[in-house]
Amino acid sequence: MRTEVEARVVRPAVWATAVTSLALALWAPFPAHADDIRGNGGGTGTATPPDNGSGSGSGSGSGGDSSPGTIGAHIRISQKTPGASTSTATATSSNTNWKPPVCWYEPMYTPDEYEEFIKSAYKGAQEPAASYAKKRADEDYHKGDKGLWWQVQFRNDAYNEACPVTPDNWEIWVPPAQPKVDPNQLTPEILSGLAYNSTKLPTPPVVLSPKGDRLVVNLGTRVKLDGDFDRVWTTASINYKGVAMAATTVATPVALKVDAGTADADPQTCTYDLVKGDNGYTVDSKDAACNVTYQRSSGTGTYPFKASITWQVTWTDSADPDGAPRQPALPDGLSTYEQNVTVKEIQAVNR
Repeated sequence: MRTEVEARVVRPAVWATAVTSLALALWAPFPAHADDIRGNGGGTGTATPPDNGSGSGSGSGSGGDSSPGTIGAHIRISQKTPGASTSTATATSSNTNWKPPVCWYEPMYTPDEYEEFIKSAYKGAQEPAASYAKKRADEDYHKGDKGLWWQVQFRNDAYNEACPVTPDNWEIWVPPAQPKVDPNQLTPEILSGLAYNSTKLPTPPVVLSPKGDRLVVNLGTRVKLDGDFDRVWTTASINYKGVAMAATTVATPVALKVDAGTADADPQTCTYDLVKGDNGYTVDSKDAACNVTYQRSSGTGTYPFKASITWQVTWTDSADPDGAPRQPALPDGLSTYEQNVTVKEIQAVNR
């Protein structure tokens, strides 16, 4: 059994309510955290993106969305995970250098809505915010032109990572036939990074026999997977003011690695490939269980036993997890089970 869940991510407040905060928000390295006077779409009411009917994907058993959740202003995140009884944790990237998108431009306003926003947000503003408002007024907000104003959005409200968008272009005008796409404009590739960053993976269903608090020196400890688990996919999508796009990351379990937590074990580590079975992914052979033999007592302490699943992650440029994989590739994901184990030494008396 699998359930459809959504990750709710609170949209960061990027603009300030006071003139001073506005100036700080626009010309500081990162926006000041304050009440968001933009609303969701230029003060036009709620901007939860209308459902385009795609759900979280057209693959088998995709189910339907359970409740709305957003990143930025209008990006919707939905994830298909194993059943609720399986514990999950946010995916860890196998590539420590990989980072999710920090910010991007997202469709926000029609020309009339943008005029209303600028006149309201910058009323009585001091420099340099006043000059920014004047620049937009001189452009007449592109009223009468076909297109939308796209505004910078942030992945979170920590603002501890540099955003490449310059504050003199907090919004950009995007016509229907855009001659040159801004490098920070929302794309399926950016959506794939946001989906990856929101993915939660099941922890490996590992069982030790004997139990982790009853291990004995030179007695084999069997490590086995207990339960079924399958692919996990996460879709990030937007459908707002005629702009519709999506990306789906698909995480497939491919290997189980066991680490005994000490060099005084045989083997200290072992790795097994996983294959698709009738009820999910499992070790390729019933005889491939990993037996760890601890050769020294843990004394008054413990050993940090660890079991990790490696997930191969691909992405599609749609809400369909079975669509053609796209480039650039995403790094593998990891999910880990950890347990401190106690290893005792049984003393035998010879007569």
